[in-house]
Amino acid sequence: MPGPKVVVIGAGIVGCALADELTGRGWTDVTVLEQGPLFTTGGSSSHSAGLVVQTSPSRTLSRLARYTSEKFTELGCFAAVGSLEVATTPERLAELHRRFGYGQSWGVSSALLDPAACHALFPLLDAGRILGGLHTPADGLAAPLRAAEAQAARAASRGARFIGNERVVEVLRQDGQVTGVRSADATHPADIVVSCAGFWGPAIGDLAGLTIPLLPMAHQHVRTTAAGATSSLPILRHPDRGLYVRTYGDRLGIGSHLHEPIPVRLDDLPGDAHPAMLPFTAGTFKQSWAAATELMPGLVRTTLEEAFNGVLSVTADGFPLLGESRELRGFWVAGAITVTHSAGAAKALAEWLVDGYPGIDLHECDLNRFDRAQLAPAYVRRRALRAYADTLGIVHPHDPPSVRNLRLSPFHPRQAEMGAVFGVAAGWEQPLWYATNPPPEEIRPRDDWSARHWSPIAETEARSARKRAALFDLTGRTRIEVTGPVSFLSTVTSGDVDQPVGAVVHTLLLDPSGGIVGDLTVARLAEDRFLVGAGGPLDVDHLVRRAPAGVTVRDVTGGTCGVGLWGPRARELTDIGLPAEGAPAVREGFFGMIPVTVLRLSAVGEPGWEIYTEAQYGLRLWDTLIEAGREFGLVVAGRLAYESLRMEHGRRVWGVDMTCEDDPYQTGLESAVRPGARPAMLPDRRLACLRLEDTGEIPLGREPVYAGGFAVGHVTSAAYAWTAGGPIAFAWLPAALSVPGTQVEIGYIDHRILAAVAAEPIFEPEQERLRNKRG
Repeated sequence: MPGPKVVVIGAGIVGCALADELTGRGWTDVTVLEQGPLFTTGGSSSHSAGLVVQTSPSRTLSRLARYTSEKFTELGCFAAVGSLEVATTPERLAELHRRFGYGQSWGVSSALLDPAACHALFPLLDAGRILGGLHTPADGLAAPLRAAEAQAARAASRGARFIGNERVVEVLRQDGQVTGVRSADATHPADIVVSCAGFWGPAIGDLAGLTIPLLPMAHQHVRTTAAGATSSLPILRHPDRGLYVRTYGDRLGIGSHLHEPIPVRLDDLPGDAHPAMLPFTAGTFKQSWAAATELMPGLVRTTLEEAFNGVLSVTADGFPLLGESRELRGFWVAGAITVTHSAGAAKALAEWLVDGYPGIDLHECDLNRFDRAQLAPAYVRRRALRAYADTLGIVHPHDPPSVRNLRLSPFHPRQAEMGAVFGVAAGWEQPLWYATNPPPEEIRPRDDWSARHWSPIAETEARSARKRAALFDLTGRTRIEVTGPVSFLSTVTSGDVDQPVGAVVHTLLLDPSGGIVGDLTVARLAEDRFLVGAGGPLDVDHLVRRAPAGVTVRDVTGGTCGVGLWGPRARELTDIGLPAEGAPAVREGFFGMIPVTVLRLSAVGEPGWEIYTEAQYGLRLWDTLIEAGREFGLVVAGRLAYESLRMEHGRRVWGVDMTCEDDPYQTGLESAVRPGARPAMLPDRRLACLRLEDTGEIPLGREPVYAGGFAVGHVTSAAYAWTAGGPIAFAWLPAALSVPGTQVEIGYIDHRILAAVAAEPIFEPEQERLRNKRG
């Protein structure tokens, strides 16, 4: 069977790769339409430098790049010349050590080199100006146009059709389902339409009535006259000055991110054969050329033989766009994808289309990962400008985004009065800690990198939650109202959610392979009404897509707010309307004059509640709780304290500690699977908890874990466990190494930290208090 009828818009490197991957899986009724000539389309592929670099903080992007290099090697369109990234500052050298660690975590072989070894690899360098480098031998140069044509030829041999000079002018739809596309000359019926239109993606989205959140931007690229280069030289990256260098025979090509970002309006693109190659802005390249000649003094004897501003696609967070539109069934997007990730992204999307789910975790790239406000053109523009500027920058994992104060909980004014220092999560301003809380008497030292966006006040807040009670803002947590028969949630989640009214169940969303795609709590408010606590827009998308007639799924996050009130003395608030221990786990009622939904639920292991109300009552709820808690020392606490407490309690976070590549049994969440379900075999890997030697350093995630001198896993989360007395981390390890007591090491910047696997939970409050009482 040829499969469904698929129309791909765009015959650049991504569209050709997708046609190849689909036809290779038996979907041969594929038509690829290109507005320009085949295969020099005039898009980004036509001018791409062809760099394929595999080291990334993102495991997903690293894997997409690896597959691209492997496939293009098979096609004879890749030169594995390697890459060399150099450091000219101590800060950059530390970053290279971190990037070496990412490579170790993701299985990318690389080596840290001294200046002399860097010069030996790239003799045009002035070794006296660098402090060291990172060499990755498997990186290299793709030939984008040859790769596109080779993949298209293979797809065509299986039945795919490629039509050039065929501009799509309309996306056809009926009853919320795509039915095809129309060009000036023909109509092309389709069951599935995939936009692989590159920086023209927003224009194709307009034809479909959809917002495609990317910004076309211009990137400077020059080619010199003969510079004494050879084709065997590796890609050179000079991130301290925003430069990359590749060879073209004996010439050098130099790309720059040093200039101010240059957004491009699609209406301003030329109508010639090279719309993606804009006139060169020489004035903004002067500092880039100065930086290049400083690093490679021999360049002063060359001139610029060719120079242009090439148009490319940038998203708000710098990641690609992959997936099916929620608003128009059958309309898929593969956008903001560079040559580096092209074949890998096409493979993942083809698996998603054919099998119903991708073979790897794509949550960072999912088209539907954004909240509605994050689709606003002004938001996309502001964030994309920052993403372009950060392309080769040193970006701390906790650096705040460029857009602030977009989503504010109703508690925000009070939090600001209390000295809250805010971070951002899913667009929400979220307290990290409160400056009005006192720091501990003894402040433990912490290294500069992990101390960024951190305060010792988090210790005070965490200890207060364990000793008395603390109030946490949960407004940014996604809340979904589901109405309809319980059979819907029973079908789409892993747990036994068909419980009496008033019950709360921890459950999971699983893909067909058993991988975790969401971590939920389901509170049954009535026979046919449920409040679902979720992790973000992707959970909403998952439920909306699977909801049958008679079931309504509604994201109520924006119109509501909530707090977590947790701690041993939180029970004392039952006299003002909160349910006692024996009451149902969820109850709707009143807290004073405030209508609330109260869940007896805790993510930190302490007794207490999650309390939700409409946003209009938010300030009253906050003030009432603060006033009622004064007599027993209630404190307000931020995200840093929460992270420590939830890890002590063994609480995992989806998208951080686990993804669709992990199942409940590997993750330690088998209790969220209904009784009777069992894995087909014992897990070969597990998410383990580690106790770290207290060196004053806290990993931030994605660092490699070593055993026997080899990288065997990676860290997902880490925090100082204040009540357990030391730093802890979650890490993925082979099952044989996940036994408590097993000794391992964590790679942290330029050294290793000793650690040992520990039994979970690290701290169990009730058991600890019972032991103390007996003692």
